[in-house]
Amino acid sequence: MNISPIEQLFTLFNETAMTLQEELNCTYLEALAETGENLFQGSILQEELSELTVKRLKKQYEDIHIQKYSNEEIRKAYQLVILKGMKENVQPNHQMTPDTVGMLVGYLVERFMKQSSFRLLDPAVGTGNLLTTVLNHMQRKITSIGVEIDDLLIKLAYVNANLQEHPVQLFNQDSLEPLFIDPVDAIIADLPVGFYPNDVRAADYQLKADEGHSYAHHLFIEQSVRHTKPGGYLFFIIPNGLFESEQADQLKEYFKENVIIQGLLQLPTSMFKNKSAAKSILILQKKGVNVTPPKQALLVDLPSLSSAVEVDKILVKMEKWFQENKG
Repeated sequence: MNISPIEQLFTLFNETAMTLQEELNCTYLEALAETGENLFQGSILQEELSELTVKRLKKQYEDIHIQKYSNEEIRKAYQLVILKGMKENVQPNHQMTPDTVGMLVGYLVERFMKQSSFRLLDPAVGTGNLLTTVLNHMQRKITSIGVEIDDLLIKLAYVNANLQEHPVQLFNQDSLEPLFIDPVDAIIADLPVGFYPNDVRAADYQLKADEGHSYAHHLFIEQSVRHTKPGGYLFFIIPNGLFESEQADQLKEYFKENVIIQGLLQLPTSMFKNKSAAKSILILQKKGVNVTPPKQALLVDLPSLSSAVEVDKILVKMEKWFQENKG
């Protein structure tokens, strides 16, 4: 029976994480970060393990030569084990960006960014799945940075980047606090949707609510624009109702002043459990000298991504738009 490389890696991650979970008396996801770190360092770092466990783990690690797997195989297997761990201990803000969406974002970054090397920031990096999907898609030199407030998620992101050998700079902090990061050429983010509890901090933003809590996703957009160079691009995964909330007028005003809308790709609703959870990819460009709006924005209603013929039609339409608007 032929076992695919992703299944081989999944089995290794899963079995060694379960062993560590039991021995260290920690959660599955914490154990997963530990086993990933062991694999990367090529040694067993946990000192409190029994001799028998160390022997068993050593054998499992030695049987797998991580170097022979591609980045995408490592990323997909790691993503599957994280999903397993999240199902056991789910928190609503820990949703992972679906693969097809990550690949679409990768395609868009590839097409919009003309530089041979550039700096990329994900201010809501989570486990690093979206960021590494995009990095795996690019054939260029990219300096990438991720920010994440959750200690465990950033540890998983760190292991994820290491195993795929992406030199990512990671900051463990609230992205809406001051970021000590120089402006970047591009930003990607699967925006955390909801209210931001820190009203004092929100007061520093133009997009703060007039009363009550502000929307975290609005503040993330503003913080991202602040940290983008003039003429830089921002690729956001947004809720479809972004421009329909009671704070939408404020957001539209802010867009008028600071950015150009380059495109909006509505993702197929079949991808989401219910229509109200549906999302789109919004592409913005920060205003600057010689930055001109496209003749018309790239507006795409994506068909079900399982229909290859329909997807091809859309890709042809998008390529035509790039030729006409981006030269």
